[in-house]
Amino acid sequence: MSRVAVVGGGVSGLTAAHRLRTLLGPEAEIVVVDRANRLGGKLYTHRIAGSGYDLGAEAFLARRPEVLRLAEELGLDSELVYPSGASARIRAGGHTLPLPSGMFMGVPTSAEAVRSVLSPEGCRHVERETELPPPRWEGTDVSVGELLRSRFGAEVVERLVEPLLGGVYGGSADDLGLRATMPALAEALDAGAPSLTEAAGRAAPAPSSATGQRPPVFGAFTHGYDTLVRGLAERARATVELGLPVRELHRSGGSWELVVGGAHRPRTLTTDAVVLAVPPPAARDLLSEVAPEASVGFGRIRQASMAVVGMALPAGVEPPSASGTLVARGERHSDGTPFTAKAFTFSSTKWPHLRGSGGQPLVRASVGRGDPAELRGSDAELLRLVRADLAELTGITAEPVETVVTRWGGGIPQYGVGHTETVAAVEEAVNRLPGLAVAGAALHGVGVPACVGTGEAAARRIAGQLSRD
Repeated sequence: MSRVAVVGGGVSGLTAAHRLRTLLGPEAEIVVVDRANRLGGKLYTHRIAGSGYDLGAEAFLARRPEVLRLAEELGLDSELVYPSGASARIRAGGHTLPLPSGMFMGVPTSAEAVRSVLSPEGCRHVERETELPPPRWEGTDVSVGELLRSRFGAEVVERLVEPLLGGVYGGSADDLGLRATMPALAEALDAGAPSLTEAAGRAAPAPSSATGQRPPVFGAFTHGYDTLVRGLAERARATVELGLPVRELHRSGGSWELVVGGAHRPRTLTTDAVVLAVPPPAARDLLSEVAPEASVGFGRIRQASMAVVGMALPAGVEPPSASGTLVARGERHSDGTPFTAKAFTFSSTKWPHLRGSGGQPLVRASVGRGDPAELRGSDAELLRLVRADLAELTGITAEPVETVVTRWGGGIPQYGVGHTETVAAVEEAVNRLPGLAVAGAALHGVGVPACVGTGEAAARRIAGQLSRD
């Protein structure tokens, strides 16, 4: 009988535990350990106005198959929902405008497509980009901000790219690497696209040939991600130990030893294999002795913090007909006050099923662009600032009937320049050690499908090794 420890009870770790159960069978002992007091990690469904409301990850990319396949396997496919089709808006240049569609993650496919959001000078920069010499691209990596500023000027980065990338990574485009954050654009450049405009056109998803319409970009669960968390935990049938940090990891003969618990009363858990599905700082510390090269790699991955403010508005106070509004960096209120929120999601418009039990519309605001100062205020102050932003954007000044502020300190890995090489070195070092695997948002994507994929891969690696032993 095999015993496997999964360190980390987020979606990556729970997916690994579930897949280990299906591969190793009912006799295997699977132990999930997490220092938090609940499972789910960055998947967090909170009840607000009587409704389950996600205040961590909001949705998953439906064009990737991992979550869709997992939901079907768990019998949760009937719980899947898709957005209403309402379009998004962007606050840029002092105006709130429809978000242009002719882009790939904010990179324009033509000047005409983004003319409404840019100044005349910004449009001229986009128009001239195709006349520049082909980008210097030798298959390595480059800062997103650095490359796009050199080709399009600053406005494309500040008004389009950063609002879209910031919703995913929470940091500055200047600190993000192109190859890890926009792989389709990098692949188009690898294939010889003569300009970034052309590369964006190649990278943008094509409409469905059957209907002429693009399929839904995002999906969610009717009652929140808690549905997926509970489904995975039930199928894994693991021993779950919460509120316990894993302090050390050692290799002893053919086994692994984990030192678990507080400093005053630690205990040792001995296992045949270990899956580490924890944030980079924790992975760095746990691997420092057994896999120092992997530890160094995890140490290179920076983390960004953010907060999500959830609000239930009074019934009858309806948000705009848009799915949400992105806020470009540097935007200000009419009185000169800077915006605090980087984005609002008008959840009851985007997801019509999402309302309080009394019909209250739900709205969430995201705060955090990589500057720790943005999050230093109290919850009450953060709520006050976000409500002022909402009033400026929509005119809604009504007192919410219920609010909640959720802070994600160091919750988002930053995919810097050379991230793919860093991860490859980490995985190569880990793969040299039998019975050890890593998973999580720090590796191949911060979205839920990518995290599910790393949990699946880690479980298959461990199960394959144990079956051969």
